[in-house]
Amino acid sequence: MSTSGKVIKCKAAISWEPKKPFSIEEVEVAPPKAHEVRIKILATGICRSDDHVMSGALTVPFPIILGHEAAGIVESVGEGVTCVKPGDKVIPLFVPQCGECSSCISSKGNLCTTNDIGAVRSLMKDGTTRFTCKGKQIHQFISTSTFTEYTVVHETAVVKIDAGAPPEKVCLIGCGFSTGYGAAVNTAKVERGSTCAVFGLGGVGLSVVMGCKAAGASRIIGIDINKDKFAKAKELGATECINPQDFTKPIEDVLKELTGGNGVDYSFEVIGRTDTMTAALASCHMNYGMSVIVGVPPSASKITYPAMLLFTGRTWKGSIFGGWKSKDSVPKLVADYMGKKFNLDALITHTLPFDKINEGFELLREGKSIRTVLLF
Repeated sequence: MSTSGKVIKCKAAISWEPKKPFSIEEVEVAPPKAHEVRIKILATGICRSDDHVMSGALTVPFPIILGHEAAGIVESVGEGVTCVKPGDKVIPLFVPQCGECSSCISSKGNLCTTNDIGAVRSLMKDGTTRFTCKGKQIHQFISTSTFTEYTVVHETAVVKIDAGAPPEKVCLIGCGFSTGYGAAVNTAKVERGSTCAVFGLGGVGLSVVMGCKAAGASRIIGIDINKDKFAKAKELGATECINPQDFTKPIEDVLKELTGGNGVDYSFEVIGRTDTMTAALASCHMNYGMSVIVGVPPSASKITYPAMLLFTGRTWKGSIFGGWKSKDSVPKLVADYMGKKFNLDALITHTLPFDKINEGFELLREGKSIRTVLLF
């Protein structure tokens, strides 16, 4: 029986307040309004950014349905939607692409001004939500909200992909893989023969490693305090790995020594800590080095650093969603995966049923997983 135009009751993982486990609840998902799309989620990844919300590091309104790295099938569309139709396999986009704002029009940017990342509202464009639970309105997360069997997104925040693509793999293209890989190939534009340092070897950090390798970097130094991640990093392209806790001197000094006193050509901070952001900047070449911030910083964080680090010529850049224009790039990345141009499988260490979401987050916090994918 068709569900189009009707309220759907389904399971969702609700975060009622920070620092508390997810609660699996029955929610009501309203039909899509004009220019909106309702999606049946098939698979969703657990990303560190979701955990930043749970820990209170990222400030959002509660209660909320998190999740932003997913793949699914279009269940129904609202009036005026022409970019997708019911039955299409899709990936929701936490960085939308309206095609009309300054960032969308410019070849230099990708952060569509319709995003819900900076000035967070956690609502649809009309100022309301499509989720209700126990009579309460539930907020939506960065244009997506994928920790639910059904979600509603604006048409600018969804794109059709290859119907044959495995959702439990390509969901990573919705965030983790694209964010890391693109930071290397798009934002930094790593050159063949260059030296790179990657701070943080989680799912996104390892995707940076993959991007540096694909770009032809001759030396890729992985940095993490969890040595259990070193073998995977080397498998994916790291030439060596170091643990900052093995040294008495600052990690930037260690990296300079490893590179003959010069520092690396490119460094990437993929943790989200202001101290490692500054260390990553200091570790790259004092004149032409580039350091890229990939990890999501806490909402209230500020950075203090010696101004001379930039005065001598270094470049400090931020990278969101790897610099990809989402609607244009996601289908191409899925096609590249299907064409075996890169391997997402190596990033997925755990696959769990959706109702074990809290277990998945514990694996992340304990450093036992790279990417956990939840299946519905």
